[in-house]
Amino acid sequence: MANLDEARALLREFPVVDGHNDLPWALREKSGYDLDRLDIAGHQHEHLHTDIPRLRAGGVGAQYWSVYVPAEQPDPVAATLEQIDCVRQLLDRYQADLAPALTAADMEAARGEGRIASLMGAEGGHSIANSLGTLRGLHALGVRYLTLTHNSNVDWADSATDTPKANGLTAFGREVVREMNRIGMLVDLSHVAPSTMRDALDATSAPVIFSHSSARAVCDHPRNIPDDVLERLPANGGMAMVTFVPKFVLQAAVDWTAAADENMRAHGLHHLDTSAEAMRIHRAFEERTPRPVATVSVVADHLDHMREVAGIDHLGIGGDYDGTAFTPDGLDDVSGYPNLLAELLERGWSRADLAKLTWQNAVRVLGAAEDVARDLQSRRGPSHATIESLDG
Repeated sequence: MANLDEARALLREFPVVDGHNDLPWALREKSGYDLDRLDIAGHQHEHLHTDIPRLRAGGVGAQYWSVYVPAEQPDPVAATLEQIDCVRQLLDRYQADLAPALTAADMEAARGEGRIASLMGAEGGHSIANSLGTLRGLHALGVRYLTLTHNSNVDWADSATDTPKANGLTAFGREVVREMNRIGMLVDLSHVAPSTMRDALDATSAPVIFSHSSARAVCDHPRNIPDDVLERLPANGGMAMVTFVPKFVLQAAVDWTAAADENMRAHGLHHLDTSAEAMRIHRAFEERTPRPVATVSVVADHLDHMREVAGIDHLGIGGDYDGTAFTPDGLDDVSGYPNLLAELLERGWSRADLAKLTWQNAVRVLGAAEDVARDLQSRRGPSHATIESLDG
């Protein structure tokens, strides 16, 4: 591919900050968190998108590790703590490559050391169990963003992929956002309904992020961001981190996925199941009905549109690796980021544009959230509101 050498050179100076990687849950599912069984110092483990050699090849300089747990998990808080423990095990084991990071300054220090800054994001408000104290506890353990919902509504916020219940955020949901602002935890609006996006933008006093979402105008999937929301990012100061998941970026893949999900349900399996049996059923379906294949160019189409609507200062990358069964051609795993930058160079994106996309915007947004938190903490203490007191 043309421009690859230029892309790799840029990434050596301004590496990728990726907003969302589900390696911790993949390690839970595939090895019970046993890093001797799945040592990511090695290369190209079967069924994993992520290991250290490929992170290095991809020019990754900072990674938000998702400490996701399913909404139906019997004890989501305990499971989230186990996910956090997994990230800490990774940091202890791979100290030469992974650097713990809590702040924008930590990210820059890791870049100076040539290590990959490692941050954490919790995916879904169910992980706080309707408790602001639990929210603060996760932040104290290093979690730096909370995705307000996953695929299902929570009691105080609507998901993009569930039947509306709150019509956005409830009063307690708005208090969650305000308390996140106060402690310096980024409000992540991936997965939430457009009504929740708009309510959160109304409630927040700090920049928001979309850790792994693309443009709804380019691919009409409810997980994507409508243009009217993208248009609000400059005033808010936040950023949208484009995702690579084919069923979110390619319309033909959206339609195919709906049929594949129905096939999974017909076999008595959850449509998000990635077990060996589920993958066997997926492969058989794909043999009968070939899967539409997304490409680097398709992802670049989303970025072109998002830049036009939100501006270059409000874009980033959130691949969702190890959280999806399929990836685009050329973005097969975490080594693929240079291919995307090469495509954008071909389309006329400047070196300054790409430095913002890969590194500068994400560092700025986290730093801005820290600034807001310092100001708010000088003026008010922790919120002791409960969902019962605010929502009845």
